[in-house]
Amino acid sequence: MVRYLRVVLVVLLSSLLWAGVALAEEHPLLEEARVEGKAVFYANITAVEPIMQDFYERYGVEADYTRISTAVYLPTTMTEFRAGVLPADVFQAPMPVMEILKGEGVLGEYVSPEVANYPEWSRDADGIIQQFGIEYVALIYNTELVDSEDVPTSYKDLADPRWHDEIVMADPATHATTITWLVGVKEHVFEGDEVAWREWLSGVAANRPMFVRSFGPTPGPIETGEKQIGISMPKYIVTKAPAPLGYADVSVAGEPLMGTPRGIAIRADAQRPNAAKLFIDYWLSEPSMRVLADDVGEYVLYEGIYPPIDGIEGAEIQPLRTLAAWEIDYWAAEFEAIFYD
Repeated sequence: MVRYLRVVLVVLLSSLLWAGVALAEEHPLLEEARVEGKAVFYANITAVEPIMQDFYERYGVEADYTRISTAVYLPTTMTEFRAGVLPADVFQAPMPVMEILKGEGVLGEYVSPEVANYPEWSRDADGIIQQFGIEYVALIYNTELVDSEDVPTSYKDLADPRWHDEIVMADPATHATTITWLVGVKEHVFEGDEVAWREWLSGVAANRPMFVRSFGPTPGPIETGEKQIGISMPKYIVTKAPAPLGYADVSVAGEPLMGTPRGIAIRADAQRPNAAKLFIDYWLSEPSMRVLADDVGEYVLYEGIYPPIDGIEGAEIQPLRTLAAWEIDYWAAEFEAIFYD
């Protein structure tokens, strides 16, 4: 009987495997994509190697992934583009970067059939950029040091003296994403009440936060217990598990989960257009988005997929607007005066 069950299991597994291969084989661009051999992918997103590997295993087409940090993404891409040596076929970056690339004529039109699984607002009216996720920012805390009754239920709680000398955050005088997020708090939490918002900022500053250069170092002091709470990225709860990190759910106060949208697009004159379109279709597909959510902790916009973080499913998502360069400079100076006074 055991031997019989083993045989049945092998047959079922084989059937599933061949079914997956058959589905991959059915993609209308596959033959041309295999002739092209690969799609070159420029991205600022991290920890996506499993997606690259699965793409290759499904289709026999390579995804040549180059990670470029947001700070140098535009200088690198535009220098190569203007010199006529840009190798990338597909681009992924925060929407402010993608919009600049679009304006410079780097990006081309391609509407993947997968966009039907994404909200209407995420689709570019020009058929060029597809938003697939939010680079979300929120409050995370040390679950071993913060009692349940002390976990913030509002961003406003961060000004409570309870958090004096217990906060870590990216430097609000230099870190553009933190600057954008703090302005987002004014617009979407304080509903434009600048007086109340500035009072809140002064309260947070009075708690003497530790400043670090970017979001990357923010979870470290929280997981070690040096600090108890921080303005950070909830994805670290997933990527640093089983570190004692938790997500402060502010939806109970009717406050949104805010962040910068992430987008993906094909190059206007892609050297390998079929491989590029095949890759974009796969990137936007359910298997790829599940890897991003489950293994990388990203908040994706594919319907029904969420990172494995308690409370995240009930969050209202609020994409933050792109601040103009002068706004970044203005608020950087304002925040320096508030937080370094």
